[in-house]
Formats: sequence, structure tokens, C-alpha cells
Amino acid sequence: MAEHWSPPAELIDVINLDHDRAKRRGYPEAIYCEHKTPDQVRVIAAQIGQAARLGVGAGRTLFTRADDAHARAVLEALPDARHDPAARLVAWPPEPPPPSGGLVVVAAAGTSDLPVAREALLTATYLGRRSELVMDVGVAGLHRVLGRLDLLREASAVVVVAGMDGALPSVVAGLVPAPVVAVPTSVGYGAAFEGLAALLTMLNSCAPGVAVVNIDNGYGGGHLAAQIAAPR
Repeated sequence: MAEHWSPPAELIDVINLDHDRAKRRGYPEAIYCEHKTPDQVRVIAAQIGQAARLGVGAGRTLFTRADDAHARAVLEALPDARHDPAARLVAWPPEPPPPSGGLVVVAAAGTSDLPVAREALLTATYLGRRSELVMDVGVAGLHRVLGRLDLLREASAVVVVAGMDGALPSVVAGLVPAPVVAVPTSVGYGAAFEGLAALLTMLNSCAPGVAVVNIDNGYGGGHLAAQIAAPR
């Protein structure tokens, strides 16, 4: 953290990090930045860096839903952190752990779904899974997803990210043996209701083996897939 900046006491008083989460459940706490001020995020990042230097806590941390101001705040405290603007995610330390367990494939229906898809991809990667991204395989052109079946069928878990009608998870779940984690996005015209239509479609999937997370929750989708694909 910059030497000239000291956190106000009122910021420290509202922050209580869960340093033992990785020991308790195997995965560290993530920091959801949206609706936090940059100063609050800076204090959190500084505390995480200090805990790591003292050998307390997991060290590895994801800052999700981080806009440019949040990212700058993290980088002031943790200068070597990795910022992915498309995913709105900052990771520290910058290098993911060596991969273990099975493959996680993230399949996105369209390019407009890329921010949520990248959030899912990087989450699974930084939780220690080998992860691959498949883009623009929506149901408007079924040949596209059929052309990636070999890769999809290698996966231990598939994260399917889709907005509009949200039909892609059901299609994928009917083609692969692995569990499918469906992530609805807020992409779509008016009757998509900012992702509600896709969410309801996914919840009503007739294909077994589909789990659904909340709208635009790429972190939740990537985390669940990483847990499914964990080494046994």
C-alpha cells in the first residue's frame, strides 16, 4: 500500500476478512467489489497482503465485479496483482496454482456473454482447475456446439453461459456425460427481462444434470464447476 495513505478507522471497522475459509472448506474467500468504495477495496487488499506476509490465511484471492477504480485500488496495495478488465476480475497472486483434478470447459452462447464467461473461466483456473473457453456456440447455429463436442465430452464439468432464451444448457446437457452448471446472463432484448427469461428456462430444463446459479454469476458458476472437477 502507498506509504502516504493510511486507512480511516471507519473503513477498518466495517471489514472482517475470513482468513480461515480455505482451511475450513478448501477454497479461499473472494472479495465482491461492486457496491464497495475503492477505499474499502484498498483496505481489504492491504489486509490480505499483510496476512500473507505474516503467513495467515490463504493468500490467493479473487476480487470480483471490480471496475477500473476498484482495480487501481487493489493494485496500489498489491502491485503485482493481475487485472482482467473483460472479466472485471483481479487475482492475487497473479499466477494461478498448478492445475489438478479434471477439466472445466466454459461454453458461452455469444460474444455478448464474454464478461460472465471469462469470470467463470478465471475463477475455475485460479481455484486450480485446467480450464478452457468455448465461445459463440449458441443454439441459433447448432453446428457450432456440435463442432466442439470432443472437447465438451472431455470435461469433468461444463459451465454454460447464455442469455436471450437461455436454451444452450439443455442442449449441452443432452450431449455430454458431465454435470452442467448453467449461468444465465442479462443479455437480451426487452422480454429477456435482464436475464430472468434465461434463468427460468434453465431452471425448467428437461435435461437432467443441470445446476443453475444466479443471473450473471460467473464466479458462482466457475466455483461450482471447480468443486465438481476437484481431484478425488
